[in-house]
Amino acid sequence: MSRFFKRVTTTFLGLVLAIFMVLNTTPYSLKVEATDLMEGIESNNVEGKTVDGRFVEFTSNFSIEMFKRSFDDENTLVSPLSIMLALCMTANGADEGTLAQIEKVLGDGTKIGELNRYLLSYAKSLPNEPKSKFKISNSIWFKEGFHVERDFLQTNADYYNANCYRSPFDEQTLKDINNWVKHKTDGMIDSILDRISEDAVMYLINAIVFDAEWETVYKESDIIKDDFTNLDGRKTRVDFMHSFEARFLKDDSATGFVKSYKNGGYSFVALLPNEDVSIAEYINGLTGEYFINTLENVKNQSVSAYIPKFSYEYEVGLNDILKDMGMPDAFDESKADFSRMNPDVRLVIADVLHKTFINVDEKGTKAGAVTKVEMAPTSMPQGETVMLDRPFVYAIVDNSTNLPLFIGVVTNLD
Repeated sequence: MSRFFKRVTTTFLGLVLAIFMVLNTTPYSLKVEATDLMEGIESNNVEGKTVDGRFVEFTSNFSIEMFKRSFDDENTLVSPLSIMLALCMTANGADEGTLAQIEKVLGDGTKIGELNRYLLSYAKSLPNEPKSKFKISNSIWFKEGFHVERDFLQTNADYYNANCYRSPFDEQTLKDINNWVKHKTDGMIDSILDRISEDAVMYLINAIVFDAEWETVYKESDIIKDDFTNLDGRKTRVDFMHSFEARFLKDDSATGFVKSYKNGGYSFVALLPNEDVSIAEYINGLTGEYFINTLENVKNQSVSAYIPKFSYEYEVGLNDILKDMGMPDAFDESKADFSRMNPDVRLVIADVLHKTFINVDEKGTKAGAVTKVEMAPTSMPQGETVMLDRPFVYAIVDNSTNLPLFIGVVTNLD
């Protein structure tokens, strides 16, 4: 049975630092007792497909649609890229109508082979540098006794560098999977599973870490106390970080700004709806094209920018969202076709779970995302001013495409 579960927790900076602290050297060793299925399988030197306008169009549409459908009047954060990577790995084992629906949702009908090539090139193009870290990791876990097609493993090794493991799906497997998640996120995310489902025979997991300093770190004198008006009208006294930025955003419904991270590869984007536009109305009106156009029409104009320090974690089940977006067959025991994973066992997606973390402070931004797909057998001089003192939308974008790697909304700062 599909489930839709959301949990949002907001804390003060002091508590969050303990959760999000990432060291230059990872203190978490990867100890996995499962059998490594990639032994003897080496990644082929496959060609990617250059990121173009078509990729940006369908990826931005998927990103914004996923964000819109996840929002429910609370602090929200999704990593569309994490979700897309996990689902594309899964799609490499799908066929017929099931595959066609996944291709439609992810890439507006783009075939999975082309999606693989696009994502290979895009992942390689994303900068990963000191003070501007971006890491992607993928893994696939199979239950002992369950056969997996070698071509399925090879494709995910070639395009996603996925680690593949066979395990008994017991308490040790639970520890192994969560330890993999903890290791691959440098300790930012402790776990993705509370238990191993009795019916589960496969987990496909993606992990993403973003950890970057601001291009110009805030000084103590840049921090002021002021009120943030929550969605229900209550006011919360919080720390705001003030700076002068050089890129101003404005359209008919919102104003905002763009703030750079170190090395110039990524930016923080903030969009504050006009006083007469509710946050729900603004989000409902968003489209991929609208988001990209807003960033492309940025004005080189000074803006006095105020960002509240904020941090929260978010969790959402994606089964119902993905069904509604157009891929119900993957969850339907009578229709799901994942025969390219195992032609002898009818499989179905039992659960898709997405977890994210965000911490924004005077030094920079730390964000993490994990997506799990569970498979089971079927049964400057001041000009404009933008103060983010009420619900606002934000994103972390890749500057080369303006695609949102993370996109979220802050509605409450209790």
